[in-house]
Amino acid sequence: MTIVSIWCRHKDDSIIGIGPDIPWYIPSDAKRFRNLTLNNTLVVGKNTYETLPNRTLPNRKFIVLSDVADYEVSDKQNHQVMTDINLLKNYPEDLYVSGGASIYRAFFTNPELMPDIVVDCVYQGEIREGLSGPQISVAPCVEVIQEKYFALPHKFELDNVITTVWLKKGDFVEQETVKKILNYMETEGK
Repeated sequence: MTIVSIWCRHKDDSIIGIGPDIPWYIPSDAKRFRNLTLNNTLVVGKNTYETLPNRTLPNRKFIVLSDVADYEVSDKQNHQVMTDINLLKNYPEDLYVSGGASIYRAFFTNPELMPDIVVDCVYQGEIREGLSGPQISVAPCVEVIQEKYFALPHKFELDNVITTVWLKKGDFVEQETVKKILNYMETEGK
C-alpha cells in the first residue's frame, strides 16, 4: 500500500478552505485532483465528504473517517465509515488522503500512516472574498513535509498553481505510483 496525500493550499498561509468552501476555483486543479485519484480509494473526513456533489465522485471508493460509527454514506457498496484510523495500517490498496485538515493532521502525526507521497499544489493567487467561516489550514502538515520529506526536483506550474511532489525520507516508495503521478503532472493528462 502507498499512501498519497493530495491538496491545494494557499501560498502564504497554507489555507485549504474557509468554512465549507475552497476559496478559489481553478478548473485545471480540479481536473488534476479528479485524474490523480481516479479508480483509487480516497480517505476523507465527514465534513469533506458532505461537500462532494451527492457525497460521491465517480469511479472512486471512499473511506470516511468519523466519530459516528453509524454515519450514513451515499454508496454502501463503495463507501465505508471507519472510526479508527489505525485500521488503515494494513489496507490492501493505495490510499489518497484528500481532506480536511484534521484528516491530514491525523496522517502526518501517525508514524505508521504518514503519507509516502505528497502532491503539494500551492495556489499563488488571491483568496475569494465574501466567504464566511473559519480558515482551515494545513500549516502543521507543511512543517512535517519540510522536515521529513524531500522534494523531487521538477516543479509543475499551471494556472497559477505550482505543484511539487514530495517523498518521505528514508522509506521505500512504490515507484509505479510515483511514475503515474509524475507522468500525469508532466503531461497534465494529455
